[in-house]
Amino acid sequence: MNDRTELFTIGQLARRTGLSVRTIRFWSDIDVIPPTDRSKSGYRLYDAAAVARLELVRTLRDLGLDLGTVQRVLARQSAVADVARAHVRALDTEIRTLQIRRAVLRSVARRNSTTEEMRVMNKLARLSAQERQRMIDDFVDRAFAGIEPYEPGARIAEAMRQLPAELPDDPSPEQVDAWLELAELVADPEFGQRARQMAVAGGQPTGERGGPSAYDPTAVVEQVGRAMAEGIAPDSAQGRAVLDRIVDPGLSTEDRARLADEVATFTDRRVERYWELLGVLNGRPSFPPQVPKFEWFVAALRA
Repeated sequence: MNDRTELFTIGQLARRTGLSVRTIRFWSDIDVIPPTDRSKSGYRLYDAAAVARLELVRTLRDLGLDLGTVQRVLARQSAVADVARAHVRALDTEIRTLQIRRAVLRSVARRNSTTEEMRVMNKLARLSAQERQRMIDDFVDRAFAGIEPYEPGARIAEAMRQLPAELPDDPSPEQVDAWLELAELVADPEFGQRARQMAVAGGQPTGERGGPSAYDPTAVVEQVGRAMAEGIAPDSAQGRAVLDRIVDPGLSTEDRARLADEVATFTDRRVERYWELLGVLNGRPSFPPQVPKFEWFVAALRA
């Protein structure tokens, strides 16, 4: 008897395929592998086609397809290629979830996090792109409410919304940390008020802010950067010389004070940190903090 006419019992199928008798019997019970015939004693018998079908079922199950999908493939209600494409999408989602979990655990280990911090990190990392964007949009909407679209503050608002569509496939611990810190920032009412103060002030004409804007920000970065590197204090004689290279030495004390107030309005380490965190999440190169230089500039103006 050759393979075309030979019939196999479940036990013989198990030995031939390496599958357990219990698995084959279960698949047969639900008609995934229906018997070809039965022996005089009532035992189920299977032909070579059933063996090939069994191998296909095992392959599909090894690939993670559920039995319902397997049955549709066997009944030719679904093409194998279509099923494979859908399964690839499902596996991509599963792999992404596992990678994010790994990133969270790495961050927890590196930070020696508390249980609560770990819970928050895991929750944030698992948010969908839409949920993360909504979190940022809600913050920006609160901070910039009433700012007209044509005002400078509106452009700041749009920039503050710029989140990546998705976290990277394998987010780094730094990116997970950035999500945690960003969520803490936007949930802080004081930070929201500070951002709004800057937005409202940014939408006002210079004259309405109460002081001149007679300085070049680039000069502040360059001149103050060198002064700080040399350890020059803003209230020293050397600091005054540096200041005179940035603003008109003839500027009155009153105008210096108004200018200091104006610059201070737009000088905030946490707001700068917000931009740094967006850079981390969007994979942009880091930039050296500039706020300390403007703090020095403000101190020199007030000195």
